[in-house]
Amino acid sequence: MDVIRKQGYLNTIISTVGMVVGYLNTVLVLPYFLGDPDKVGLTRFLLSVSPMFAQFAALGFTNTSARFFPYFRDRDKQHNGFLFLMLAIPMLGFAVVTVLFLLLKPAVFELYRVTSPLAVNYYYYIIPLSFFTLLFLLLDAYLRSLYKTIVQTFLQDFLVRIFTMACAALYFWGWIDFQWFVILFIAANSSTALICIVYLLWLRQFFVRPGRNMFQIVPIREVVQYGLYAFLGNISSTIITFTDTAMIMMYRSLADVAFYTTGYFITSAILVPYRSMNKILSPQVADLFKLHDMPALAQLYKNMTRVNLLIGLLLFLGIWCNVDNIFAFMPAEYSAGRYVILFMGIARIFELATGLNAMILVTSHKYRYDLILNVLMVILVIYTNYLLIPEYGINGAAFASMLVLIFINVFRVAFVGYFFKMQPFGWDSLLLLLIAGAAYLASWLVPQLPHLLLDIAVRSLVITAVYGGLAIGLKVSPELNNGLVKLRARF
Repeated sequence: MDVIRKQGYLNTIISTVGMVVGYLNTVLVLPYFLGDPDKVGLTRFLLSVSPMFAQFAALGFTNTSARFFPYFRDRDKQHNGFLFLMLAIPMLGFAVVTVLFLLLKPAVFELYRVTSPLAVNYYYYIIPLSFFTLLFLLLDAYLRSLYKTIVQTFLQDFLVRIFTMACAALYFWGWIDFQWFVILFIAANSSTALICIVYLLWLRQFFVRPGRNMFQIVPIREVVQYGLYAFLGNISSTIITFTDTAMIMMYRSLADVAFYTTGYFITSAILVPYRSMNKILSPQVADLFKLHDMPALAQLYKNMTRVNLLIGLLLFLGIWCNVDNIFAFMPAEYSAGRYVILFMGIARIFELATGLNAMILVTSHKYRYDLILNVLMVILVIYTNYLLIPEYGINGAAFASMLVLIFINVFRVAFVGYFFKMQPFGWDSLLLLLIAGAAYLASWLVPQLPHLLLDIAVRSLVITAVYGGLAIGLKVSPELNNGLVKLRARF
């Protein structure tokens, strides 16, 4: 638990600082430096399609690491060739997917040449970005199995965003044209994989030779079968994130993609603690399943849900209560994403409230059920987007995603409760929602102040004081109160 807490805190700090840089990029740098919303939309499209490409190629091996590495772990034997296994098969998968990607070019061109011509012009740029995205996903999964998460968080959440800001500045100052901006943008997002290789070499854990016994430690049939289910599950979840962008591009334009993904990104701050903790929790959950320590897993399930919900609700309040102030910094047309923030914020809070349900299902022997839910989720997302986007645009896409995510997570909680007799909720969850309601009411009572930055500061201070004061006073989170006691004792 100390390892989880320490790395979770560091990941949260790095991700929070990175989120500030990301907000600067999203709110100020890209909208003003690139100027044209279509160009902003292209950057979001590239970052949306490349993970889907990579997941098709990965063939489920990013999840295989979390489940099976505990059985391969032996540094003296170079982890029995596990890294070689992780890299070799997905690279073959990448070659196959690239061929299919090229064969699909005429259909894609016909679909988007009218509504999103800029995406058609940069179609081939997706291939190198997807390759390095795949490599980073595989190396990140391997490093997480080694309980190493800090460097990847720094690379993905901070360094790439600094590089992106620099690329946009070069374009804004006229030192490069837009084509070179896209090339440097792709290079910035590809650098993470190369740095991970250097990091593994420094750790002396870059074992790329095949192991003699790597197919005997765990039956290869079990690895392949799990990998297939994980592959289908990953593709399902990745298609969901891509569906909104692709269908908005089809029915609307790249500009609407920029407005939608801006609102979508703003709410991603809510998931910072959740994602930071999950990077170290996945191998921990796998180890607990290996040890058959279900009481410890149930306690971890509840504790992490409470911590994530505590922080996530505060972040959601800070965003939604300042939503008008946020859009005041941006070009006026970006305010079209206002209700994207509301709907996706609610969806993310529900995701926090349901805790580690997906991770528990995927890591357990009941992983097939998560696949079924993911396939159902894909069908529902496509169908609801088809119904809502033509009439309601980006707000319809966000509302559809919110409904589907809530629906699927309810089923995940039910499956975990049925199969493992554990659930993440307690009276503290309801109490946290009531505390959040009180903090929202306090913010609503604060009048709009004449100066933008002053209004943000005062409103955020009121929210934090009411929310934090009630949370501490009512002792809704033992982790928070114990942390404050230790902090006071240290000073």
